[in-house]
Amino acid sequence: MDDLYRSPLLAWLSPKGPEGDVVISSRVRLARNFDRMPFPDRADASQLAAVKKTASALLPAIEQSTGQVFDLVDMDSIHPMEREVLCVKHIVSPNLIQQPENRAVFISDDRCTSIMVNEEDHLRIACMEAGLELGRSLQRAFQIDDVLESRIDMAFDEKLGYLTSWPTNLGTGLRVSVIMHLPGLVFTDNINNIINFSPQLGLSVNGLYTDGHQVIGNIFRVANQLSLGSTEEEIVSNMKDAVQEIVDQERRARKALELHDRLRLEDRVWRAYGEMRFARRMNSGDALTLMSKLRLGVDLGIVDNLSAEFFSELLIVNREGYLKNLAGNNDMPKEEIYQLRAEIMRDALQSYAVPRR
Repeated sequence: MDDLYRSPLLAWLSPKGPEGDVVISSRVRLARNFDRMPFPDRADASQLAAVKKTASALLPAIEQSTGQVFDLVDMDSIHPMEREVLCVKHIVSPNLIQQPENRAVFISDDRCTSIMVNEEDHLRIACMEAGLELGRSLQRAFQIDDVLESRIDMAFDEKLGYLTSWPTNLGTGLRVSVIMHLPGLVFTDNINNIINFSPQLGLSVNGLYTDGHQVIGNIFRVANQLSLGSTEEEIVSNMKDAVQEIVDQERRARKALELHDRLRLEDRVWRAYGEMRFARRMNSGDALTLMSKLRLGVDLGIVDNLSAEFFSELLIVNREGYLKNLAGNNDMPKEEIYQLRAEIMRDALQSYAVPRR
């Protein structure tokens, strides 16, 4: 399992997915709770242990149904730095690593599916895909859910649907989210139109990485706000339509930048390339900002000797938790983190260089 904690590569972050120039990844998550068992925040240690034992016993059936091998990771049996890496990779949530006792996660061998045990709900099934692939993510989640429900009674109400720890997850228990790279809408000052209009569609649009109220790296998460009153297929269909509209607006914004502000756009891109190529120290926020500009330049063909894969790797490598684990030092000084980040960024630009088109 060394690659789980050491390798920054994740298939669901590949830029080769549908609409991959704008949509980084899609995720579908189902929340499920055992019937007649307190939710994790109300359960005692023995009840949490019973949930984990029951869930673990279902893993062979899940593997047989999905045709995949899963790693069973007990949160309290791995090093805190390894727990942080799983969080950096969006495989587990911050909540799960903050309370590791009687918590676990099942992780598929392709790292595209995880099942968190005793997070805010007894089970949270998360399926990720590169690009805009919500339908495939939903089918993977359903496949696992069918196995669980054929063997365990879940908390369910005829009127409210699946009972969950958060009222917003009542009904289907479904949370759908899409991570998008939207520099065009940010640079043309149109991103607030998307953010302000999204609640009318039952969606939220928030920065994935923030510094206070400022979004860093032009990366946003679009998610549904409610799961009650609609079927899973309807929620996914509505999300796909909304995301496709945002994709179209982002591409129009990029085209406007190319037509009306080409010189300034190229200057932003090449300055970002120069800083990443030669910097000797780099903080996380600056790195994300530069990565975003350079990725835009690659997508628009301004930079034609670099693969967009650099962006996928550096999204993970950039994070402090990953760098500390890579160095094997949880008390790593900030200055050393800055230096290691800059070194890895320089190496990535060389590793992902391609012949000029």
